[in-house]
Amino acid sequence: MGAGIMTQASVFPAPVVPGLRNLLSRYAESTMWLARYMERIENLARLIEVTSTSVSATNMDAGWDSVIRINADEGLFFQHHETATERSVVAFYIIDANNPDSIVSMARYARENARVLRPLISTEMWMHLNVFTRWVMELGPNDVGAGYLSSLCTRLKQDCQTHFGITEGTLYRDQAWLFYILGKNLERADQITRLIDIKYHTLLPSEVGIGSDIDMSQWTSVLRSAAAYHAFRRVLPEGMTPANIVGFLLKNDGFPRSLSTSLRSVYSVLGSLAGEYRLRHCAPIIERVEELRVTLAEQTVEDIIMRGLHEYMDWIQRELRQIQNEIAHAFWPPVLSIHSTGTGRMEQVQN
Repeated sequence: MGAGIMTQASVFPAPVVPGLRNLLSRYAESTMWLARYMERIENLARLIEVTSTSVSATNMDAGWDSVIRINADEGLFFQHHETATERSVVAFYIIDANNPDSIVSMARYARENARVLRPLISTEMWMHLNVFTRWVMELGPNDVGAGYLSSLCTRLKQDCQTHFGITEGTLYRDQAWLFYILGKNLERADQITRLIDIKYHTLLPSEVGIGSDIDMSQWTSVLRSAAAYHAFRRVLPEGMTPANIVGFLLKNDGFPRSLSTSLRSVYSVLGSLAGEYRLRHCAPIIERVEELRVTLAEQTVEDIIMRGLHEYMDWIQRELRQIQNEIAHAFWPPVLSIHSTGTGRMEQVQN
């Protein structure tokens, strides 16, 4: 039982799962990582689908290297592949069991975490996860060909969204729920900063390309990769500019995947864990999140771009990794329950 999770029964404002009056550290950790892996699977499926529809008709392999860079997997990928083609990237990110960031690997990790959580989660939640992850782990090379890719990615996204819906409708509102929301929004914050960082610098237009149809279609693909296209067009129907898109993805409080919205949710959850459940060690983590929120609110998107968008996104990602480390240190010691990959991405250690 980890320090910071076990509390006296008298501090709970409402009864929790019978026999689990105090949330065990392993449940907190598994709940957070279940949310992170399912969110990551959906994001990756969307990114693959958008990339497959937005690549140049004259060069079907152009643009696939950005998927590798967004996921910070250059080292591992190029150990086994000479070039980033559609075929190699899709296989690497969907069915390669040796890639810890592949969908098949993340599905296995999600199922292992769900198995740990079996006493807490509903039968509906477990059954859906079990069916989904078994289907993913049975995918083979014939299932990820170009002719099947769109329908495959659509099913992956829909099954992840079904998981989130079942979880929202059945998971009891106690500490487990809060750690689930915490993991989901930490993952969203990490993903949106990676997407902006890589795509913005990849798509910085040349003088020839500024304002062209190709330029606008590329920026549209950025919005679609973040599931933000319709929301953006609703708020800024005439504002399809790089600065407006970056500003929307970073600072719009109404879009559920924006950095601002994700940080607000993280801040709120940590406040609930500290206030309602009296969990120790939340204060420094809350302060770090608040610093991120203040820096984001006090700068315009023009200021951020002028001072260095890459440097700012890189700083945000480092802070998010530190937040994850501090959460692990506070709630499920030792700190080595998670590790950083060679490029800095946070992963759960799989025993």
